[in-house]
Amino acid sequence: MTRLLPLALAQVPAQGDIAAFADTLRAHVRIHPEIELWVFPELHLTTPGGDEQPHQLAVTVGDDRLRALSELAAELKIWLVPGSIYEADGAGGVYNTALVFGPDGRQVAAYRKVFPWRPLEVSRPGTEFVVFDIPGRGRVGLSICYDSWFPELTRHLAWMGAELVLCLVQTDTSDRQQEVVITQANAIVNQCWVASVNSAAPTARGRSLLVDPEGRIRVASPSSETTLLTDVVDFDAVTTTRRYGTAAVSRPWSQFTTGDRAIELPLYAGTLDPARWTPATPTQEETA
Repeated sequence: MTRLLPLALAQVPAQGDIAAFADTLRAHVRIHPEIELWVFPELHLTTPGGDEQPHQLAVTVGDDRLRALSELAAELKIWLVPGSIYEADGAGGVYNTALVFGPDGRQVAAYRKVFPWRPLEVSRPGTEFVVFDIPGRGRVGLSICYDSWFPELTRHLAWMGAELVLCLVQTDTSDRQQEVVITQANAIVNQCWVASVNSAAPTARGRSLLVDPEGRIRVASPSSETTLLTDVVDFDAVTTTRRYGTAAVSRPWSQFTTGDRAIELPLYAGTLDPARWTPATPTQEETA
């Protein structure tokens, strides 16, 4: 069975009004009823304005705003990634947390940004990598903005079985040009799909894109203008690329063979163990 997932990457300015967000999304879904996964940028619903501070916008588990998002996903029967939010940690701090809601309204994943953009970003770093399964399609990993600059994070998501990595972004600086290249590189070296969804002007610089497992840009925005990028992700392309190689040549996930010795990794105070190199494969039950 071919595993196809129609998705939409919403390059839009930050929008703090959830009621307005819901109305906008309903309108989009009416125009694109075939889209199953809708993805919005980093801090889409909790971007500080004026003198607001992150802790003033932070949401706790069970907050009415989160319940409204859950109900919206169920109403529209979609997979919804409404961007990341500031999550209150209960001790006066906040995390930058990406949320995922399923078409039944359940919150199926929450990922706390591991690499905040320091020194300016004040959120606390998360400590866990997060993937989730879309039954009948494939496994998806979560990443937020500056995370993409650390190859260990995307590599680990791919090792956990992620066939598509969603990177939620709010980059308003000139290095967005470099992030476009990094997005392609992360897709190439991990042989998986990578989507980088940046906010539109005036919030950020746009240039969102979706890259396939061989590094080809499937769809992209050339500017910071508000736009909706749509495409169909073929999860089986990951399997094909890893089996036959990028450009029918390179197969990094098949690098090691029986008898290869472990390689010391002083940076991590650990080792690269050939016996643990092969990425996880979602079971038939998980994707059924």
